[in-house]
Amino acid sequence: MHPTRHGAITTGTVVGTTPLDVEIYGQNHSPWVQTVLLGLHAKGIPCRQRTVPPPGLFLRRGMLMPAARIDGRDWFYESNDILSAIGYDKVPPDAVRAMFAAWQGVFHRPDSAFTFFREFSLASDPATHPVTRFVRNFLRAFGTFYFFLVIRWAVFRNFRPDPHNFTEQFLYWENKLINGKFRGGDKPDATDIMLFGIIQCHASIPVPPLFALQQASELEGMRRWLGDMQTYFHDYPYLYSNLHFTPASRTPDRASLIDQLAFWAGAVTMFMGFPLTIPLVVFLAARQQRARPRRENAVAR
Repeated sequence: MHPTRHGAITTGTVVGTTPLDVEIYGQNHSPWVQTVLLGLHAKGIPCRQRTVPPPGLFLRRGMLMPAARIDGRDWFYESNDILSAIGYDKVPPDAVRAMFAAWQGVFHRPDSAFTFFREFSLASDPATHPVTRFVRNFLRAFGTFYFFLVIRWAVFRNFRPDPHNFTEQFLYWENKLINGKFRGGDKPDATDIMLFGIIQCHASIPVPPLFALQQASELEGMRRWLGDMQTYFHDYPYLYSNLHFTPASRTPDRASLIDQLAFWAGAVTMFMGFPLTIPLVVFLAARQQRARPRRENAVAR
């Protein structure tokens, strides 16, 4: 597969005999969006990605991501369901629970507000038309503003305390990876892909679990598996783990200066408009919490 501007996945093979028309909403800093994009890439399925939800989807679901529409049908909202829809076996419940353990530490992403917004500014919307891309980069700053406030509120409420040792959250997977290159055998399965998506999240804005993966002597198997995954996905355009592990190939493209300026203009607007934007964040977060209490992650999807 060959990426276009900013790594949008747009070419590939098909599932069965009929090409799939896939539209994805989500930003690649999300572990669950990464899961979907990795799954599509591995299958060679093209998609149209956008970092701002369409108006109808925003009114229905707010900022939660990912969302995928296949062949114009209803939207899928869970990464596990999206993977199933494109031909993977679902990640079993016990593995999903272990995923959430490996996901801990994500609440450290906004420890530095500047770093949080800077990293999001570097991941542009992949639209090819410059005006569309400029507008979406301006608007996607609201999503970054939304997740920054929601995560900071979760930290303030001690929603999910840090584990005693970040190494321990990966030991379940360390033990599962002993018998093969991938859990799926010769090629990654949905479990491999979801775990790898979580690690992309840890690597995109470095957090303590990333350092545990790099340094802990107990996680040698995880590092070998990471190397195999990076080799397998060597041409995937959003591989943040390439910045921290070997073998490294391509790293994510940076947004152009104009795209970054559009994002920062949007971010400044969101902060200056706090009498309106903060109540909107509170409203969306409360509505989404009520609507989807069993989401894979009600905070950082």
